[in-house]
Parts: sequence; structure tokens; C-alpha cells
Amino acid sequence: MRTGSRTPAFLAGFDSATAMVRATAAFLAGRDFPALGFPPVLQRPATLVNTLPRRLRETVYILTGWAGTVPQRRLARLDAGELSGWAARQYPPRRYPALAIGSANGAVVHLCAALGMPWLPQTFLVPVRWRVHPDEPAEALRAGLEPARTLLAANPDLQLHHMHDASQDRLMARTMAYFRVKRLRLGPDYERFLAERLESGGTVFVIDCERTWPTRRVADRHVFQHGAVGGATEEEFHRGGPRVAGYLRRYGSHRRRWEGPEPDGRSPEAEWGFEPALLDDIERTARRHGHRVVRVRFPEPQAISPLVADLYRWWYGLRGIPADRLLIESFIVLEPWWTLRTGSTPLWTEFNTEPALRAASGYLDRAGPFGEICLMLFNHGVESVGVAGADQWRSLLARAGRRGEWLGGEPAKYPLDFAQYARYHRALRRLPARRPMPAPLALSQLDAFLAEYGDRYRVRWERLR
Repeated sequence: MRTGSRTPAFLAGFDSATAMVRATAAFLAGRDFPALGFPPVLQRPATLVNTLPRRLRETVYILTGWAGTVPQRRLARLDAGELSGWAARQYPPRRYPALAIGSANGAVVHLCAALGMPWLPQTFLVPVRWRVHPDEPAEALRAGLEPARTLLAANPDLQLHHMHDASQDRLMARTMAYFRVKRLRLGPDYERFLAERLESGGTVFVIDCERTWPTRRVADRHVFQHGAVGGATEEEFHRGGPRVAGYLRRYGSHRRRWEGPEPDGRSPEAEWGFEPALLDDIERTARRHGHRVVRVRFPEPQAISPLVADLYRWWYGLRGIPADRLLIESFIVLEPWWTLRTGSTPLWTEFNTEPALRAASGYLDRAGPFGEICLMLFNHGVESVGVAGADQWRSLLARAGRRGEWLGGEPAKYPLDFAQYARYHRALRRLPARRPMPAPLALSQLDAFLAEYGDRYRVRWERLR
């Protein structure tokens, strides 16, 4: 296997799975993860975008997303193995004591960094090029039927979750369909990884985020998901409400509520949820090679974040390092290498919304005061339903005992502060204190932490057959 291979044309470069594989692989190769993993040549243009008027910044964001989309006519050539093969090839070619596979999660990236293990995603985003009004989810479903049939006919190992989020993805949804595909079987590349890259008797952690969402069943392996985890509730996506009406009025929409297809069931959430059909294949392959399987189950993406944050503080205590700096990360704005080099406690949040703000505030309430609180926010370009405002985030920074810092950000331009993607990494590197990079935590140390503190968290660790 070779690391750093070219990203497949069918794979979104801005997605959680893509960024989190890159971040984890970079850490295991002894490197940091600047600017969401994008090349340095793009960092200066990102800074210049902030000088543009708001409408032009939105246009640049839309065009940047459109440039990475896949024409519908090419979907028949998509090979599921190309996606999983790319993920497997990112990691340094050595044997590991453990690996994680399943749901995307930023806290799990830090868990992988602590344990020195890779992560293989179940879900990938295929951004399909089109033009559909973001406030017409029923039209989005109809427009996606034929492309979905084409993709699924060529890939029997995939399940398609067509996700349409007119709140948080308003800008991108104009030019692309979010086709999130979940592996139902490991496939040759993942099977080979378990066989060749895991030490004898190693551990497979199945990352099982149990978050579901109302969906409409379209075909055997095809569901349509109107809305997504974030600031707006399930009820607001499907029934509307004052916040939705105000948001649509603000953006000059002809709608005051969305009229999407009526759900007929629930499915694993398109981006974060784990499809359990993959579990049988994982168990079968692990059993054949003598590996143990541990299913890590939690109800929603942020539920595992406090556990990982406290694991780092416990680890710093073992090393005699102060655990007085909290680093709050958002979506794919994360940095495992410099987290450890600066002795920071990582608290990952799924987005920049009010639920994420409440989760971070709740952790501060429980974990006690921090001398420093640093914030790295994802900017998605939209004043979406339930987005937490700049003043709300500032109030969180004000809880620091000595210093609260918005790393690389221009709060006045949030959530259209696209220059932050080029700046947050430099600001993080400038933080005082440099800690030696430690050897990975042993699995026995993780077991000791969980034995003493594991019942505090909404996370279950289940050893399977």
C-alpha cells in the first residue's frame, strides 16, 4: 500500500469521511493536517476571498463545491472498491495493534491518534452534479431517481442515502446532490487491510453511531433523507415552524416551509449513522484472522466527545502534563497532531450549531474550568436554522480562566469566514508550550480508563464473538 494516493474523482474532497481519513493517516505518518487537507496553493486564495462582498463570497463557495462534482453520465463507472481502496491506501504500510471501522466522527480521529490506529469509513459522499432549487426536496428526490439507479446497479455492495439539507447545505445543494453511500460488505480492500495490517490478535473497533433520521424508502438499497443532523430539528424539516419561515424569508425563498416526501420509516443518519448490515462481514473476517471485535455504540455523533476529551486529560496526567487548555473543534476543522504537541484537550463538535454550542458548554460545566479555551469553527456560508451566532461562541470563550481565542477567525464574517480555513492551523501552531509526541496509549491503558470512568458516558463498549 502507498499513502497519499490521488483522491478518486467520485469522492467529495470536503466531506467528513475524506477529511477524517486524511487527518488520521497524516498523524500516523508523523505529519500535521493543515487547511482541511487542501494543498498550500489554495490557501492564499482562500484568504483573499474574505475581502469580497458577501454575495461574491457565497458565489465562490458554490463554484468551489461545483468544481468537485461528478456528472451524472459518469456514475455508471463508479466502483465502490475505488473508494474503499483509496481510504486503505492512505495509511503507512505497517501493522497496527487495532483499527477502527464504521461511522465518521472527529472524536474518533483523536481516539485513533491516541491508540496509534487507522480508521476506515463505512460512508462516503459522492457529489452528483445537477441544478435543483434547494427548497424543493420533492423535486430533488425525483431528479435523483435515475442517477441513483445507475449508481446502485453498478455497485451491489452499496446502500444509497440521498440526503437533501436545504438549511446547512443551502449553497452547495443548488449544484449538487449529496449521494452518501454506505458499504454493506467489507469488499476486497478492507478485508485485505484486516488480514495484512492488523497484528495477530488485534482489535477491531466498530464505530457505531446509532443516530437515525426519518426517511422515504425508494428502492431496496435506496432511501431519501430530507434534512440532516444540525441546527434544525426533524420536526422543522418535515412540518416547518417559525424558525424555518424566518430563514426562508431571509433568503428570499418562494417557500415558507419545505414540502418534502412523507417519511415511511427511519434509517441510519446519512452522514453519521452506522448501517449494521456491515457488522456480519466484520465479525466473519475478524474471526477468520483471530482478531477480537469491540462494538463502540453511542446515540449521536457528539456523545463520544466528552469521553475522548477526558481520556486525553487522564493521559496527560499520567505524563505529568497540565491539562488546562481546551481545544473546541468543529466538523472537519480538526488537527490531531498539534492537539498533542500543544498538550490540548480535544473537544470535537459536529457543526457550528446551537446543539454543538450546548454540548461544549455542558462539557465545561462538568469538566471544570480551563485556563485556556481555543475555538476552531467550520464556516458553511449560511445563516442556517439553529446556527449559533458569533456572540454565542464568544460567550463560551469568555469562560476561560486566562485566555479565550477564536483561532484564525474573523467573527464579524462568520459563518462566511472562508479565510479561516487557511488561518486556523497557523494560529494553532503559535500556541505556547510544546510537548514531546508520546508513544501511543496501550489498549490495556484504554481498558483501565474505561474500567474506572467508562460508566460516566453515553458510550457502550461491547465485545462481540
